[in-house]
Amino acid sequence: MNIKYFISLLILASVLLSCSKDDNKEFDHVAQAILDDEALIKYFSTHYLDNSDGIIKTIKNGQTPLTNQVSSKVVIKNDISYKLYYLVQNVGVTKSPTRVDSVYVKYSGILLDSTAFDNGKTWFSLNNLVEGWRSAFPLFKGGTVKINPDESFEFENYGKGIIFIPSGLGYQNRNQGIIPENSPLIFYFDLYDVNESDDDNDLVQNWKEDINVDGEVLDDDTDGDKIPNFADTDDDGDGILTRDEDINGDGDPTNDDSNGNGIPNYLDKTDKIKKS
Repeated sequence: MNIKYFISLLILASVLLSCSKDDNKEFDHVAQAILDDEALIKYFSTHYLDNSDGIIKTIKNGQTPLTNQVSSKVVIKNDISYKLYYLVQNVGVTKSPTRVDSVYVKYSGILLDSTAFDNGKTWFSLNNLVEGWRSAFPLFKGGTVKINPDESFEFENYGKGIIFIPSGLGYQNRNQGIIPENSPLIFYFDLYDVNESDDDNDLVQNWKEDINVDGEVLDDDTDGDKIPNFADTDDDGDGILTRDEDINGDGDPTNDDSNGNGIPNYLDKTDKIKKS
């Protein structure tokens, strides 16, 4: 098997694990979206954020509920309208990731009953994550790096918040470890850093591979080989690697158009470029 094709399939497979439609076509996702929204609204009315430790707790002594502290964003997935809720504690100061970039985060996840199911500090490719993360993280920015006298470093002024994800933007009606089916998810997170991803290492960042500019890279496949451009090292299928179509050598194949037809060489089979 062609090594380029094999690697691209691996990348695509990992993405499809988090982004594929549910195989259970008879499940009523619209009804579940309504139930999830009702559950989240009730949760906001009965819980508050304890600023002393940053933990969400049940209201017992008239504390201020989350209701008027959270914001919402409408997200359309599989033609269903969902409400994604988020609480901004700090926006951050550097740059926001696109939904196809990589983020360095510290995070912890809980269910509505406060069951903890995950935590960590690591780099994630948003392309490989549930829609709730992909839609929420572009609302925040990374932080700056402070170098300490001992040459260690830490992040300052980073994005910090909490996201509340309906199950339709999470794992839907599938069990995921200790997470039951149809479970809304809550994530606390610190967004330390952002990296513009280039999954196929072709010198074209993932966000630039959204050719039809619809916010998604899975449906952009210039050469029709069933490998999306962001995972395809030869986007136009002309036998020349995309990175080798950077004729002017500036590290950006998107601005090379040898025949002047308005289509960059790496997307144009008629560019007449010869292999060197």
